[in-house]
Amino acid sequence: MEKVVKTDAEWRAQLDEVQYRVTRKHATERAWSGKYAHNKDDGVYACVCCGLELFDSAAKFESGTGWPSFWRPIDDAVIGVSVDRGFFMTRTEVHCARCDAHLGHVFEDGPPPTGLRYCMNSASLNLIGRVTDAAE
Repeated sequence: MEKVVKTDAEWRAQLDEVQYRVTRKHATERAWSGKYAHNKDDGVYACVCCGLELFDSAAKFESGTGWPSFWRPIDDAVIGVSVDRGFFMTRTEVHCARCDAHLGHVFEDGPPPTGLRYCMNSASLNLIGRVTDAAE
């Protein structure tokens, strides 16, 4: 996968302030404040920075945490992980494999079959609705 690399000025021009702080500066949006926290629309969640498709809505579940949560990515190759030791704790950070945008964190308290909870920031995602065949 070819990496997307931009200058800080280019990211600032492309993203709104919240998207920039979350994806480029590793911030976290407030719980329940994101547009996808309660969203149940069908589609694919893509990286707001580079458009890489990350999570399918079929893997989204209500975690009760205030952030959109998924039990698996579309493919393990679309995400990367690293150790985050901020806020006096150790967590596993999740980022986009193509542009390194901070997406959120993954925890081992999710539902079967993976037991994982990918707790993502709405500001790091764009929902691409599925096109349905009108003839069906």
